[in-house]
Amino acid sequence: MSEEYQIVWWNLENLFDLENSLNREKRIKSIIKGEIKGWTDKVLNKKISQLSKVIGMLNENKGPDILGVCEIENRTVLQKLIDSLSFLGRSYKITHEDMDDGRGIDIGIIYDSKKFKMTKKFSHWIIRRNSTRDILQVNLTLKKSNKEIVVICNHWPSRREGESYTEPFRIVAGDSLNYFVQRIQQIRGKKIPIIVMGDFNDTPKNKSIGQYALGTSNLKKVINDGNNSRLYNLMTNLASRRQGTYYYRKKFLMLDQFLVSRGFLIQNPILSIKPHSTSIENLQEIKNKNASPKRFGRPSNKTLNLNGYSDHFPISLVIID
Repeated sequence: MSEEYQIVWWNLENLFDLENSLNREKRIKSIIKGEIKGWTDKVLNKKISQLSKVIGMLNENKGPDILGVCEIENRTVLQKLIDSLSFLGRSYKITHEDMDDGRGIDIGIIYDSKKFKMTKKFSHWIIRRNSTRDILQVNLTLKKSNKEIVVICNHWPSRREGESYTEPFRIVAGDSLNYFVQRIQQIRGKKIPIIVMGDFNDTPKNKSIGQYALGTSNLKKVINDGNNSRLYNLMTNLASRRQGTYYYRKKFLMLDQFLVSRGFLIQNPILSIKPHSTSIENLQEIKNKNASPKRFGRPSNKTLNLNGYSDHFPISLVIID
């Protein structure tokens, strides 16, 4: 009998530790001191409560089996988040790496340790003059079948200083991602199932995704790729229907995406993607009247909305063993 597992990715939007936190490095404190002004215990607890409410609704109110997140400051806030999910009865564990990011924000992975065992973790540095956000890779073994899956989480450099000016940074990230995918397949074999997910700050049509990460919606190209480093972009069809995970200037952008290796797509795969399971989790509760994500914001720039959640929608898919 087949087993199904839900995988979710969500940009949590500035999940910072307390303004006066003792867990914060001096370097990080100097970087984000303006952003965390007014980030009190009350605000943090409300932010955690709002996020856990949404996470608890996913996967038919069971919560995801694997959850990749970004825009977290440190392991402390990630631990607070999984503590707040205790009502789900899950045995969640954390994978996290402190990253050399310019805004002091990290990537993390939460997984149900009853269903998965972590076997390896890699934090891949991306360098262009100076380091940008790392790529976090985790190798997980399904406890029920002893099969291995590789999960790669990304949060590529933002467009804050302009899309064209910042594009080279995302191109470097895309090229580096493709290299790591190729190396994984060389080491673990061509059939290894790899899921790449993240907030790429680019859409499926941008160069960083299509030309450098080699993400495509052409299934045959991925299956027949001799180098095995092409990735099938599961979000392209949704993006073509003007759907997206982030709302900017009255337009939805598909910045958060799932891409998978040919290991999921060949005949008799080790693991497969459940048909039509890829979706944007734009639940009614987390939408504004114009259908955009209801952001939580922060006190420092007067955008705080205690009834908000994040400025990104979560995305989800289901894999079948």
